[in-house]
Amino acid sequence: MIPYLLMAPGILAVLVSVGYPMARQLVMSFQEFGLAQQFGAAPEWVGLANYEAILTDSYFWQVFAKSLAFCAFTAGSTMLLAVLLAVLLLRSGATGRGVLNTSLIIVWGMPALASLTVWLWLIDPHYGPVNDLLTRVGFDVAGHNWLSGSYWTFFLIASMIITWASVPLTTISIYAAMAQVPGEVLEAANMDGARQHQITRYVLIPAAGPVIGLMAVLQVIWDLRVFTQIYVLQQSGGVSTETNLLGTYVYQLGISQGNYGVASALAMVILVLTLLLSTGYLRMLLRGGDVR
Repeated sequence: MIPYLLMAPGILAVLVSVGYPMARQLVMSFQEFGLAQQFGAAPEWVGLANYEAILTDSYFWQVFAKSLAFCAFTAGSTMLLAVLLAVLLLRSGATGRGVLNTSLIIVWGMPALASLTVWLWLIDPHYGPVNDLLTRVGFDVAGHNWLSGSYWTFFLIASMIITWASVPLTTISIYAAMAQVPGEVLEAANMDGARQHQITRYVLIPAAGPVIGLMAVLQVIWDLRVFTQIYVLQQSGGVSTETNLLGTYVYQLGISQGNYGVASALAMVILVLTLLLSTGYLRMLLRGGDVR
């Protein structure tokens, strides 16, 4: 019984902090729960009407498609940069590796809102150095608002910010896996005439394959549910309808419009999608990180 007693506080904390809200959300997804219910009115059971409203709404499918495309682009960019930086860390000398590691840790440890404040200053239409620099080299972008001009530029900037914040942890994880490759293997590859890019492609990346696979799955899950960066950029750019992703769409339905029943149904749809992605992650863990 000792192992179960030791796990009991943690299990209880999870049930209270996650289990109850999730159960409450599931119940609300089958109810009409709006502003009236917040002031004491009894919620009315509507069955699957909330789910039907979500799944038959063309705007939901637009947001869903944008979320998947944004997630694929951002997660792909993050993984590509992380692998390249991990190889660079491995090839660098002690000084270069120390500087790069320190920079990655500083970026990783920076609070999201603090980093977003810096990014917003950089792209400020009137005082930001990005517009000033582009204007100096000949581009007519003086006073241009990158966040409200087009949802393409909005998502590009959001992807850059999220990738910038996600790369450090992924890079350090992949680098740690590559650093575990025995020196004898690398020496044998050199003696066989393999070039550096061949060693990277056929030795280092396959050796770090399980970690790369796990980090890729986690990155997809994180990017699919992104909220903070999109929400803050929306508040600064003034464009929300065209730039909503699943996370901000749930917030808009629930908190902004007070339609908690439909918002709960949407949250359950996102939960199912996340669980489907997490299934692959759990299978990897059960296989000891084997991605095959």
